[in-house]
Amino acid sequence: MAHIDDPETQRANLSFIKAAMKVPMLSREYEFDLARRWRERGDTAALHGLVGAYTRLVVSTATRFRNYGLPMGDLVQEGNVGLMQAAARFEPERDVRFSTYAAWWIRSAMQDYVLRNWSIVRTGTTAAQKSLFFNLRRLRARIEDQSGRPLGDAGRRKIAEELQVDILDVEAMEQRLAGNDQSLNAPVREGGDDDWQDFLACTRPSPEEVVIGLRDADTRSKWLAEALSELSPRERTIIAGRRLRDEGATLEELGRALGVSKERVRQLEHRALQKLRQSISRHVEQAQDLLIEA
Repeated sequence: MAHIDDPETQRANLSFIKAAMKVPMLSREYEFDLARRWRERGDTAALHGLVGAYTRLVVSTATRFRNYGLPMGDLVQEGNVGLMQAAARFEPERDVRFSTYAAWWIRSAMQDYVLRNWSIVRTGTTAAQKSLFFNLRRLRARIEDQSGRPLGDAGRRKIAEELQVDILDVEAMEQRLAGNDQSLNAPVREGGDDDWQDFLACTRPSPEEVVIGLRDADTRSKWLAEALSELSPRERTIIAGRRLRDEGATLEELGRALGVSKERVRQLEHRALQKLRQSISRHVEQAQDLLIEA
């Protein structure tokens, strides 16, 4: 859904754009001088001069992304972030104009913003999806203009070949771009009382299942406590340290604490688990359901 700025925001955006366009362009030599002063000496005045001269590039790029229905001011703000990133990483000694280098960072920042905010559903998580998102409309329009017909399978194959993606990705993105986000609180029909969320299946357990689960858990806890009480103090220490903690102790750690070897701890643990299984088996057929195997 397109976002329409309020009049005050529109005036502020227009004022910013006019101010950006009034800043004079930089010569190649002066641009490199500013970049070196910022990079080598941390001269903030040089940074402001470099960034200010290319704010017009941010505005120009933002106009190309307006068709995605996002606020112009937000696009410019994201572009400015990309411009600052370019200034921080620019290396004058590579003999490349800053405008050429900054253009990539500005465009990348705006593309990321569009992908994050175009829909509440995450779009463009892979390189192929990003390429499709930003090129599908343009390529589809060109193919339809050439053929005079809506995009068909042949056109989708042509797009897939040009962008080097799978044709299934083309079809999926085409469907994604054709759909709109809808609120689950929206009424099913105009004037009706039912919302779309009223028809979503509830996957939570029923009150009866919750009560049964709590009762079963309490019963299993009692069985386990009874089985543990039948172990020797040293066996209980080993089981508690190895099996009843989020991060179980190692055999070496328990061996040092008990004054025995690692192999002896392993033997005691094995014997304790056998006792636990025998005790719990008096209540259930599959005692391993309640115990972690050694």
